[in-house]
Amino acid sequence: MTRYDVKRELRHCYAPTNTDWELVEVPAQQFIAVDGHGDPNTSADYTHAVEALYAVAYTIKFAAKRLLGRDFVVGPLEGLWWSDHPEVFITRAKHLWNWRMLISQPDWIPPELIDEAKQTALAKKARPAIAQVRRETLHEGTSAQLLHVGPYDDEGPALARLHHQYLATHNLRMVGDHHEIYLSDPRRTAPAKLRTVLRQPVRPAT
Repeated sequence: MTRYDVKRELRHCYAPTNTDWELVEVPAQQFIAVDGHGDPNTSADYTHAVEALYAVAYTIKFAAKRLLGRDFVVGPLEGLWWSDHPEVFITRAKHLWNWRMLISQPDWIPPELIDEAKQTALAKKARPAIAQVRRETLHEGTSAQLLHVGPYDDEGPALARLHHQYLATHNLRMVGDHHEIYLSDPRRTAPAKLRTVLRQPVRPAT
């Protein structure tokens, strides 16, 4: 059985090599998602959301193998981040951040299987945050994207270049939310070696 792997199927979105901003076309994708607010380093809600997403993602994986005869690699954790004041991402004022944590799902996973897996996971794990997991579709289209290598808190200069230089130089404006894809496990990876895809959907400014 060949396993679907989003990092292989969408290499230009999940395995970039450019470390400065470049444009990429991002197709429509299906996700499971949980929303929240606050500093991800200190918020219990954030921890519970991530645990809930993985519980449901693995339940979907096993159900797909059993019911559909198809298998897939559980995708990396992703996050959409937004605020009424975008500069807080440059200044790292994390208590003002809103977030939507995501895990990509193959497009051949039907919505009803996601709903059933959510109920199964909730019955097994008894984690209240599982009840907040929902299906989400996202089509970002043209986006500025780069690979950031290093600690999450060192992202500020790259975001400042995007906001204050790259967009104006290329006559672009931001649309949608700041998107991050976490290719490394921070529990097992030194901060200097963390690999994170940074993405911002954009459109022509005029």
